[in-house]
Amino acid sequence: MDTNFYEQVFEVVRLVPKGRVTSYGAIAKALGVANSSRMVGHAMRYAGMSQPKVPAHRVVNSAGLLTGKFHFSPPSLMEELLAAEGIIVENDKVKNFKKVFWDPLKEL
Repeated sequence: MDTNFYEQVFEVVRLVPKGRVTSYGAIAKALGVANSSRMVGHAMRYAGMSQPKVPAHRVVNSAGLLTGKFHFSPPSLMEELLAAEGIIVENDKVKNFKKVFWDPLKEL
């Protein structure tokens, strides 16, 4: 486990504002490793153990799908957390994805 890389991922995710989502690929690009979205996904599996807290529910795939939901207990928790922030999810996909998408390269 590359804890330094994981901490960099977690720091970016902690910056995602409430009511917004980002993607594994956008995080990878922001960290200068554009082809490492799978590694970002792997890091997110450990987000629940990190302090300060990491809002992992705000990270989806590039199409807005809740591909990480199976790492939540129960899996419906990811959608519930997004809904609590005003994000609408239909059929495991963020509605208005482009509107609520937060790009760390543009926002930071």
